[in-house]
Amino acid sequence: MSTSVASIDPDKTGNELKAQRFQMLEDIAREFSGEVVFPTYFDAVLRLRKVLNDPNQSIANIAHAVSAEPLISAKLLHLANSVAYNPEGKDIVDLKSAIVRLGLSVVHTAALAIVMTQLMRAKGMAEFADTTHALWEHSIQTSAAAHVLAGESSRINKDEAMLAGLIHDLGAFYMLYRASQYEELRHRPDTIRYLIVQWHESIGVSLLNALGLPEEIVEATIDHDHLRGQPSTIRSLSDIIYVANMLSGGHIEWVMQDQPGMTDAIAQLEQQYGHLRPAIDALTAELRGNLK
Repeated sequence: MSTSVASIDPDKTGNELKAQRFQMLEDIAREFSGEVVFPTYFDAVLRLRKVLNDPNQSIANIAHAVSAEPLISAKLLHLANSVAYNPEGKDIVDLKSAIVRLGLSVVHTAALAIVMTQLMRAKGMAEFADTTHALWEHSIQTSAAAHVLAGESSRINKDEAMLAGLIHDLGAFYMLYRASQYEELRHRPDTIRYLIVQWHESIGVSLLNALGLPEEIVEATIDHDHLRGQPSTIRSLSDIIYVANMLSGGHIEWVMQDQPGMTDAIAQLEQQYGHLRPAIDALTAELRGNLK
């Protein structure tokens, strides 16, 4: 039986480990100045490629499939708001409107190009397969919860809320990909988990800005994993992403349960919004099925 790398080469400690972590963060900062494409959930990307390669798919079917892929959704929104497709400067904030503005040909070509780049960069991600799957499932459920919660408020766009929920943890996907580029980090899940807990929110904000997402969507993702005062009424997109994330397991995913008051906060949210659970579960299943 072979011996794992982790068993013969223990985690670095002290200044040596800190230097390795900062090297990764410095590399991330440099990459944001160029084109950013990275793999998210490998199986979902494979299924999306199958949809995109089918010439009989309608724009509605492609839109449904893309709505379950965080990075491609973000990039299509940015493209739709670019000068080439938005000469009048009227920004849109939801995926459906972006796809309508771009048209089938552009959506198909752009999405397929991103898919192929994701697949080429997916090497080395095998160690994180379970984590990326769990993160994708969480993103899908948060997206569904955000849509349903927005439906309870007349002031929030449901489709915008759905997109914000889908991409709220894009920084964590990106950090997993960046970690896969470091031989030592790939075999140290505890080190990666620590880095993601500490940095995925701030890196996520920088990433969404680098991807050119509308400011209101970026701002809605800030501090979504940090315990805040209980919102008696949902008043903003930020409130929706916070509640949707918590209802979808975000407090557990990155070991947030150690925060004082977390258990009580979750219980209060479940009591206040638990009646929406059947609708959230149904929409989650629909989004998950969009790639089948």
